Amino acid sequence: MTDVLRRGRASLAFGFFAQGVAFALLVTRIPAIQDRYGVSDALLPAFLAAVPILAGVGSVTTEQLVKRVRPSRLLRWSQPVVLLGLLGVGAGGHGQVAALAVALGVFGLAVGALDASMNMLGVSLQRSYGRSIMLSFHAVYSLGGILGASLAWAGAHWHLALWVSYLPVVAVLLPATLVGSRWYVDGEPGPVVEGQAHGGGVVFKLLLPLCLVMTFAYIGDSTVSNWSAKYLKDVLGSSEQLATVPYNVYMVTTLVGRTIGDLGVRRFGAAAVVRLGALVAAGGFAVVAVAPGAWVGMLGFTLLGLGLCVLVPQTFAAAGRLFPGASDAAIARLNIFNYVGFLIGSPLVGALGDAWSYRGAMLVPMVLVLVTLGYARSFAAQPDRYGGGHERPRTADVGRGSNGL
Repeated sequence: MTDVLRRGRASLAFGFFAQGVAFALLVTRIPAIQDRYGVSDALLPAFLAAVPILAGVGSVTTEQLVKRVRPSRLLRWSQPVVLLGLLGVGAGGHGQVAALAVALGVFGLAVGALDASMNMLGVSLQRSYGRSIMLSFHAVYSLGGILGASLAWAGAHWHLALWVSYLPVVAVLLPATLVGSRWYVDGEPGPVVEGQAHGGGVVFKLLLPLCLVMTFAYIGDSTVSNWSAKYLKDVLGSSEQLATVPYNVYMVTTLVGRTIGDLGVRRFGAAAVVRLGALVAAGGFAVVAVAPGAWVGMLGFTLLGLGLCVLVPQTFAAAGRLFPGASDAAIARLNIFNYVGFLIGSPLVGALGDAWSYRGAMLVPMVLVLVTLGYARSFAAQPDRYGGGHERPRTADVGRGSNGL
């Protein structure tokens, strides 16, 4: 393993970490953003929906841009834009709704490009390493999310203005990510081997199972992030303080699962890890649905973190294996369904909870996660030019671009 690859892995991991911090700082301060700008309850859902929709547009645009620009360049410049967009969200004042719309629009478009290019580099770097490392990147993202949520809590606790909370983070992360981007590694497309009928292009029919898995995983994730506190307080009768715990537990177990997940993939294969993750996540939703009290409910959310955490990173990795000659395009298209799941998940559970019951609503993401079992074979390693099921190191492909140029 060359120093180029090691530096590339470390710098990309820091990029994932920075994005985890930035995204958590935004989503955990939504109530404060609403109060600062005077956004009505009726208008707030439109603002929240606009971000993932624009992120999807950014991901689609990235698929076209990577035909002419290396993913490392897109990541290098989209990450500072995300951070500046975050700062812009905190800089406005009461009544400046148009300024908030512009800042969120910039943030959303840049996040789409960042998410797509970040996972493109992760998949190509995993191919160069020749072993599973994708989960480790998402583990660092989870760590960043935990730090971002902790900083958001501190800002709320000390009643700091949004810009006061955001400015130090942006001041540290923006130059650090620009410096770290010097060592991003662009891999070359993988070899297209005999017997792969789709050749070097992306066949959406073959990608569709992975798109569905991505959607279902984010429906599950958005259910936890948007409804865990309300569920624990209103359905299981916990205190308001205790109701804040499940999401933190979920984030910590997500970090733990992703930290050890690569070892499981190397030992048992991606398909087996995805099957186990789906079963554990479904079990978590079942426990939440039947929980007699808050502590059993938290056990369910703990299982959800351990189960759901492996699905998204392995879905990106599977797309890279399925379309080795066009992995960047496949990942950009797959990334769109990240936002589809996010848009569907929260309204779906809310509507079912109001019309039926919140316990019953938890069974819907459980069933969707179980559907993933039917698509697990899509995660099996594809034969490569060496005749095996795993990539081998291809250091010659990255030797000319250690700085992403």
